Amino acid sequence: MNQPDVEWYNALPKTGAIYGLIDTATFGMSKMERLRAVIALGESDDPRAVRPLMGILRDGDPEIRIYATSALGTLKSGRAVDALIGRLKDKNEQSATRQQAAAALAAIRSNTAILGLKECIADENEDPAIRSYIRGVLSRMGSW
Repeated sequence: MNQPDVEWYNALPKTGAIYGLIDTATFGMSKMERLRAVIALGESDDPRAVRPLMGILRDGDPEIRIYATSALGTLKSGRAVDALIGRLKDKNEQSATRQQAAAALAAIRSNTAILGLKECIADENEDPAIRSYIRGVLSRMGSW
């Protein structure tokens, strides 16, 4: 996944700006502005970013969704597991976003996250490519 230019992130204040980033990620005027804010939220290590990013997983723009999925994986919050499992199991979602959801769940490494990954593998109606990707993720974790 190619990230938009993120050098600007280093210039952001590390505290107090989280609500501005949340507002921009959710309601920003341009797609690039929103993508930058989503990336910054993921890199913020701030638990206040989790809930807004979970909401952004339902955004109409698939590129925004994949970056939000990645950001939640970076934050590694157990609160995001159910939302990420929802993205993973949504067969109408783009394959890249579903794979990113699997990677995010693996990064979180909670029992619920691993169970969600294993349930997806067990679904015989699931896309074989997704099942294979998840097997690889679990194998690298030592959970398969």
